[in-house]
Amino acid sequence: MSALFSVVIPFYNEEECIGDVCREAMDVLRRDFGSEWELVLVDDGSTDSTAGRMDRLADAHPNVRAIHIRPNSGQSAALEAGIRAARGGLVGTLDGDGQNDPADLLRIATALRHRGVDMMCGVRARRADSIARRIMSRVANRLRSRVLRDGITDVGCSLRVFRRRRALRVRFFRNAHRFFPALFIMQGFRVAEMPVGHRPRSKGVSKYGGGFRSRAFVGTLDLAGTWWLRQRALRYRMTEHPGR
Repeated sequence: MSALFSVVIPFYNEEECIGDVCREAMDVLRRDFGSEWELVLVDDGSTDSTAGRMDRLADAHPNVRAIHIRPNSGQSAALEAGIRAARGGLVGTLDGDGQNDPADLLRIATALRHRGVDMMCGVRARRADSIARRIMSRVANRLRSRVLRDGITDVGCSLRVFRRRRALRVRFFRNAHRFFPALFIMQGFRVAEMPVGHRPRSKGVSKYGGGFRSRAFVGTLDLAGTWWLRQRALRYRMTEHPGR
C-alpha cells in the first residue's frame, strides 16, 4: 500500500469557508503526516469564487490538487471523483464547511490499521447542530440501520478513513455518500466506528441538502434502492484447484 495519505474534501459554493478549512487541514497534515500527504479538493460545479480560490491554493502548495467536475452533480459525485483522483493507499474525507476536525484524521487512520478494518467511520460524540437537526439525524440513522442492518451509528459524519483500493470497488450513485459504509459492507469489507469531534459551522450556510420534506422523500427512495441492492448482492467465495 502507498505510504501517501490522501484527504478528499468536496466543495460546493463554499467561498466563505474554503480558505480556513484548507489552511487548517494543511497545518494538521504537515504536523501529523510529514510530507507523505496530499489534499484533493473537489469543486462540484460551484457558481461562486470557490473554483478560483481552489486553483490558487493548488498553485501555491505542491501537496494540494484541485479537481473540477461539471455540472454540479452532488456530494456523491464529488466524493467519487476525489477518490478516483487520489493517489494514496489510505483516503480520508472531510466536509467542506469546517465542522469536522482534521486533527482526528491521524487517530482514525491509526485505529484503522490497528483494528485491521477497511473503513473507520467517525461518530460525532457531541454534535454542534440544532436540536431539530439532531433529532432528524437520529431518526434517519435508526431507520437506515434497522433496514440495512449495517450497524453504523452516524452515517451523516463525513470524517472517515478507508482503503482506496476497496473504495474503487464500490458502485456510486446519487446520494450514495449517505450509505457509503453500508456499500462497503455489501462488498464484504470490514467497517468500524469511533468517536470524533464536531464543531459549529463558522461561516456561510449548508449548500448540500435541502428542506426537511425533500430530504425525507429522497432519503426514503434512496434507502429503498440501497435495500434492494443489499438483497440482490452476490455473495460467494471462489477457490481454484491447484492442479499438479
